[in-house]
Amino acid sequence: MRSLLFVPGDSERKLEKGFGSAADAVIVDLEDSVSPANKGLARATAAAFLSAREDPTGPGVYVRVNDFASGMTDDDLAALLPARPDGIMLPKACGAADVERLSARLRVHEASNDLADGAIAVIPIITETAGGLFSASTFHPRVPRLAALTWGAEDLSAAVGARETRDENGRYTDVFRLARTFTILAGSAAEVAAIDTVFVDFRDSEGLRTECLAADRDGFSGKLAIHPAQVDVINAVFTPSPDAVAQARALVDAFAAAGNPGVLGIGGKMFDRPHLRRAERLLSRASAYGEA
Repeated sequence: MRSLLFVPGDSERKLEKGFGSAADAVIVDLEDSVSPANKGLARATAAAFLSAREDPTGPGVYVRVNDFASGMTDDDLAALLPARPDGIMLPKACGAADVERLSARLRVHEASNDLADGAIAVIPIITETAGGLFSASTFHPRVPRLAALTWGAEDLSAAVGARETRDENGRYTDVFRLARTFTILAGSAAEVAAIDTVFVDFRDSEGLRTECLAADRDGFSGKLAIHPAQVDVINAVFTPSPDAVAQARALVDAFAAAGNPGVLGIGGKMFDRPHLRRAERLLSRASAYGEA
């Protein structure tokens, strides 16, 4: 997934607009974008909207539930699981243990709604508390249902008492760069995609593009969006270019033709197995978006 678009669950108009976008996935939000007074309305509105959808070719569907500490997670799951979303986004996740805790609840709802065991995936937000950040190392390939990992800066800033998340030059300060880095490393350790956090100024397309390019360079596979206008920029950056695909294909073919050696010289440059793995990953991503 390149683009994951947040849409408030209490607005049918915004849901329609979100699902009409080119986002790879829409995250129906029951958490931060919904006021406490509107939680029940959001559940009912989102459940009715998703149940009435007739286009199976549209964006994937994730639901961001309220975190475990809120006491509302079970109500969110009970209301939205009958609508059969593709997955759940879990905020303020404190390591693999919280994903396993959620997985146990999902098994019950899958059985109740005639869904296959394990059908519903999970994307945890792993850096919104200090405890979550320290637990990033607990993610591994055997964590159930794990589809990707992502991070957030705003809740973490509130948790640690930071006045700002970025410095005067627009760069994340040390705490938040650490959270970003841990997300990339945890995704690699768990063998799932790492998804970059939101860019809050949805009118600044060039700033968004710059941040997407940096995220793609560093190992993120996609980015969260807060407005449909951001989706096209995100998709364009995280879709491998024809030139990048051609270079990766040439490298993979050259290794295969040489009998898959440990190192290979091409055009006066040396390439080894890490270069090959990187090329294979890029081709896999390109294939998922019809570019390979």
